[in-house]
Amino acid sequence: MVTHNRSNLWILLLLGSLCVVTPFAIDMYLPAFSRIAAEFHRSTPEISLSLSTYFVGFAIGQIIYGPLLDRFGRKRPLYVGLSIYIVCSIGCVAAPDLRTFIALRFLEALGGCVAQVGAIAMVRDFFPVKESAKVFSLLFLMIGVSPLLAPTIGSVIMTSLGWRWIFVILAAIAALILTLTIFLLPEGHKPDHSVLLTPRPILTGFWNIFRNPQFLTYTVAGAFSFAGLFTYVAGSPIIFIDGFHMSTKVFGIVFAVLVMGFIGGNQLNVWMLRRFTSQQIFFVALCLQVVVGVIFLAGMLSHTIGLAATLVLFFVSLSCIGLTYPNGAALGLAPFSQDAGRASALLGFFQTGTGALISMSIGVLGSRAVIPLLSVTALIALAFLLIGRRLIKEPIEAVANEPVLLH
Repeated sequence: MVTHNRSNLWILLLLGSLCVVTPFAIDMYLPAFSRIAAEFHRSTPEISLSLSTYFVGFAIGQIIYGPLLDRFGRKRPLYVGLSIYIVCSIGCVAAPDLRTFIALRFLEALGGCVAQVGAIAMVRDFFPVKESAKVFSLLFLMIGVSPLLAPTIGSVIMTSLGWRWIFVILAAIAALILTLTIFLLPEGHKPDHSVLLTPRPILTGFWNIFRNPQFLTYTVAGAFSFAGLFTYVAGSPIIFIDGFHMSTKVFGIVFAVLVMGFIGGNQLNVWMLRRFTSQQIFFVALCLQVVVGVIFLAGMLSHTIGLAATLVLFFVSLSCIGLTYPNGAALGLAPFSQDAGRASALLGFFQTGTGALISMSIGVLGSRAVIPLLSVTALIALAFLLIGRRLIKEPIEAVANEPVLLH
């Protein structure tokens, strides 16, 4: 535990609850893809567009909320964003067609994004620097555990009450978190009216960060590697429910077990950093991710891959992403200290934005695009890393014992 102080324990629990708003919004309705498709008379890949648009809204929201949280304090943007999320979740319950449903999911993400962004910002507000690494580790654990629970909960709700009730529950959870935030969470940052919200200074600051060779290299390479996780999230209902004819209950269990690969890779990274540098781990894990992607693609094209091999390859691929994700982020942010907040927001924007575009391709191209995208994104990441490393004159190594948690 970070601290034995009761008030800080409440703050930690509230920050953790804010961090799980988005994971639950993403993962809880995955088992319902086929039911939603049947009700809207659309294909399952088309339903995955609702997931892709959520990723797009989440990516854009990170850029929007960063300056707002500094300008107006932490709590007022949380009130507005969570209220939008609740209204749009209720709107999803009454959505008459897929187009309306997708639009509401985009707005839901724009609102809900503030929860995780605000929680990460408030770690520095409430906890001293020497304890922040422990707090980040606990918050990341909460985020990582969410995909283990959300699909199972979603499948139970869907089979018992219907898929629309999933969004009723999401709205109720957010309403409870908003209520606790209003009454129990103190304001950690006074409004700073010196923060300019005009486009030019914001864009200039982001551009100065983006053109740093180390940031650019590891942000882009890490984003394409991380896109494999988005590909899995968007494509897994298509592959396992439609392709292998799993029940929604079994899918929830399989989804949770495979996500353990990502969590396990991240925990393995803590041990490996005692013996290797972030650069070494990132390169080797990315090479292994490419190898797995090539084997996956070859097996699909030759029709020699079955359920067991699919499960193993997905697990190994997600484990590799669990290694590349924190090291790519840490290396990308290593050159920045004063502008770490904006650099983190920009890095998160590229990671989520790239993943959104990749997952959107699944909705457009169909189920056969899942494995090729898994392979191609890993190859692009490795190619960009090999080229970008030549442009970095004096690489700055990440701090090995400090985990990085992105928005």
